[in-house]
Amino acid sequence: MNEIEGVAPEVESILAAAAEREGGTSRLAVSARSFPEAFAAAESEGRVPVIAEVKPTSPTTDGEHDEDPVALAESMVAGGAAAISVLTEPDHFGGSPDALTAVREAVSVPVLRKDFVLREDQLDAVAADAVLLIARFVDDLPSLIEAARDRGFQPLVEVHSTTELDAALDAGADLVGVNNRDLTKLEVDLSTFEELAPRVPDDVTLVAESGITNQADVRRMREAGADALLVGTAIMDGDPETNARRLTTQDQ
Repeated sequence: MNEIEGVAPEVESILAAAAEREGGTSRLAVSARSFPEAFAAAESEGRVPVIAEVKPTSPTTDGEHDEDPVALAESMVAGGAAAISVLTEPDHFGGSPDALTAVREAVSVPVLRKDFVLREDQLDAVAADAVLLIARFVDDLPSLIEAARDRGFQPLVEVHSTTELDAALDAGADLVGVNNRDLTKLEVDLSTFEELAPRVPDDVTLVAESGITNQADVRRMREAGADALLVGTAIMDGDPETNARRLTTQDQ
């Protein structure tokens, strides 16, 4: 799709940096831990499936977190997180491939690489269990999904509109994230997920992303059809273990 026109200046800056970022020097082959299986395991244990995000900073949050990424991830898992997301974008989110590698070695749950991946060679920057592909910014989504799967990654395809969702489904995506944040204005609206979820086939694993801050938001997204939730700031701000446990506890 590669529809960059009209995005917020912060996102435009992120994409410009991503376009210049080099990929890996050798092709990766990953034996991935399954995200759907991790979500099912959380459900069977009475927990809401949550992907908790290690996010040092971002253009939409104030301040920075300089805690050890491994310690943060371990706290989130102790609080019930079914999976971990690690930012690897260095210039605007303070992330790194090294942080992801350390986290993946330390935890037993699946780990998602959160970044702005635009080209196939950028898939080879670091091994993860899943990799985020943002439908709006990818030139050839079917090819990049195939390239990710060829390496063993599970591609989590992020969408925000019906056009992007249709493109993701047409490309064969079976793990789809609906971002409630509009990358044009950087505003969050949970109704975005509610509007798109009914269009997603039952055999697609569906993740609600952004704007989930409390138990009411969790219930709202789950009732709308979310198989899992991706939560960053609401877990990072404060005690990650306590926050994760609060959001993963069923029947609040």
